Amino acid sequence: MTLSYADLLKLKRWNTPTVYNGWEVITQNDITQGFNLEESHDFMPHMGPMVGYAVTVQFEPSNPDHPKNHPNAWSEYRKYVASVPGPKIVVVQDLDKPRVIGAFWGEVNSNIHHALGCVGTITDGAIRDTDEMNNAGFKAIARRTCVGHAFSTPVRWGIEVEVFGCKVQPGQLIHADKHGFMVIPEEDEVRLLEASVFMDGNECSTVIPAARSGSGKTIEELLAGIDASGRQFGVNVKNRFGTSGEW
Repeated sequence: MTLSYADLLKLKRWNTPTVYNGWEVITQNDITQGFNLEESHDFMPHMGPMVGYAVTVQFEPSNPDHPKNHPNAWSEYRKYVASVPGPKIVVVQDLDKPRVIGAFWGEVNSNIHHALGCVGTITDGAIRDTDEMNNAGFKAIARRTCVGHAFSTPVRWGIEVEVFGCKVQPGQLIHADKHGFMVIPEEDEVRLLEASVFMDGNECSTVIPAARSGSGKTIEELLAGIDASGRQFGVNVKNRFGTSGEW
């Protein structure tokens, strides 16, 4: 199911850990999977979270044979990107990893993809032209920066890729920010916003005020209040979703 643009905008107002908190109380999937297991770096944290559906591509900038053997690769790949409804996040697997030979992203490619309805990228490779990418309004979560692009030709696209230890299928919903990213199973999309908003409100009405109300209390009273609020937090989750939730 593809969420409405309005719901995607609402999801964008929450950080990725909050969305994870909502997801874990509604999903039947393994809550230790579906997000980056390796460190990622948000080069545009001031842009806030990004939300969109995955378009996927692999590249291997160390290999000079790709541009020669596939001279139309860029054109064919861009047609694939254009064929997918937006907003889109381009997930790029660098087949040279852990080496960094060249960047898939820079000023030109960011502007082109922005024109094709992409809001940003997640790549386990490198980016360059970070100021120009900012100017294009194109968010990047990547491993590092580098100077050149080398033989940056799309090799395969529209396939399962793996970045930062997380497998991503084309068309999967992604929520990403400075903390990392998570990939939402299709069956969990429809309740994700409701659950995320609820879990944030649940924290704000139970455990957080209990922790911040220690003035004038003994440590025993403070700890007792936190324990009680934690129990109420769990009751609220159980009553709403029939599951337990962690804070």
